[in-house]
Amino acid sequence: MEKKKVAILGAGITGLVTAYYLKKAGIAFRIFEKSTHIGGVIDTREQDGFVYERGPNSGVIANAETAEFFEELGNRCKLEIANASSAKRLIWKEGKWHALPSGIVGGITTPLFSLKDKLRLLGEPFRKKGDNPNETLAHLVIRRMGQSFLDYAIDPFILGIYAGDPDYLVPKYALPKLYRLEQDYGSFIGGAIKKKREKKSPGEKKVTREIFSVDGGLRNLTNTLTAILGEENIETGCEDISVTKSGNNFHVHRKGQQEDFSHLVSTVNAGVLPQLFPFVEAKQWQPITNLVYAKVTEVAVGFKKWNGIPLDAFGGLIPFKEKRNLLGVLFMSSLFKSRVPKGGALLTTFVGGTRKPELAELNEEALYKLVKKELEITMGLQNAEPDLFEFATHQQAIAQYGADSEERFRAIANIELLHRGLYLAGSIRDGIGLADRIKQAHFMAEDIILNE
Repeated sequence: MEKKKVAILGAGITGLVTAYYLKKAGIAFRIFEKSTHIGGVIDTREQDGFVYERGPNSGVIANAETAEFFEELGNRCKLEIANASSAKRLIWKEGKWHALPSGIVGGITTPLFSLKDKLRLLGEPFRKKGDNPNETLAHLVIRRMGQSFLDYAIDPFILGIYAGDPDYLVPKYALPKLYRLEQDYGSFIGGAIKKKREKKSPGEKKVTREIFSVDGGLRNLTNTLTAILGEENIETGCEDISVTKSGNNFHVHRKGQQEDFSHLVSTVNAGVLPQLFPFVEAKQWQPITNLVYAKVTEVAVGFKKWNGIPLDAFGGLIPFKEKRNLLGVLFMSSLFKSRVPKGGALLTTFVGGTRKPELAELNEEALYKLVKKELEITMGLQNAEPDLFEFATHQQAIAQYGADSEERFRAIANIELLHRGLYLAGSIRDGIGLADRIKQAHFMAEDIILNE
């Protein structure tokens, strides 16, 4: 096969953005999706005046590639930046919400952290940096900052991002920027100060860290990309798909048909890779299929009339130490416009995660009772019946980057080296957020475009 032609497995954000850049470069492609839904886990719904998400609720402008991608889309898909109140995060402690401090004064006066750890923090810039690349996040934070900072800052932060366990996650892979602060600068505090003073490149200046969605919900992003790519280039309902290889070509089989490609991009979860690619030795998949995922049920709860606490924050996170049954609550109606009827409120709550996976398996009746009770306690609601209660359970919601990540990354690189033209992508590497997926797709497409 002389001309490049790329097969993309999965019509989620990684696959769609990869195809977007390939189309810009004039390279032929075809996307194959197992389900009948285009967009992967992105799934915005509307009901009774509420606009809610059943997958990711937002992203962060965490890299230049994401900022530039939306610049290119322009008015075709208008970026919506979260309300300024999103800078405020609430943490639940001993029956009350407390704002996570963002400055020195707040850090001194907050009841979230112990006096011992506040005083101990003064010595953080002078502590020796760690030398174990597989040190867990919990160990790192206790070593540098103290137990209360782990319990009431890092643990809820990790629940909000990974729905995970800081005793399992390894910063080198799960939070590489935090890891590099210690390794490159010797300190979290000193590193943050020095990085702030460093001269930024034009690309770095675009990294605003702002929380974003798009007008009308994230489905409008995937709908826009679908329109740009052309629905004729996206085949859904490919449940029986398989891939074979001969020479340098990949052959995609589905519905009794075969189509040949010079390159193949996989964006699927780790567990299904061996059956999709039988030409790869089974033992090579082992470090990849060992990847652990958090199981999470996401619940959208809407009220046409809100009588609870003020929703003047991004949301609230609930530390595992507090022994409640929610991972956290996002105040979606405060973050983005036109999500609720006037005077109403929309919350997104999460249950399950790696430490309470059984809660993600509750039936609708049990889930309703649990969420209603938790919201009454944490949100100041008294016997309030929601006008909207919709949920989605994600069996493999969020990849967990633990100590085995380096072995997984090596296995991916080795398979790609042995089978030139094959790209193993998605959340199995390179991060779990929307911005991570856009950046990964950008560089993957660039590699296909520039290399034979």
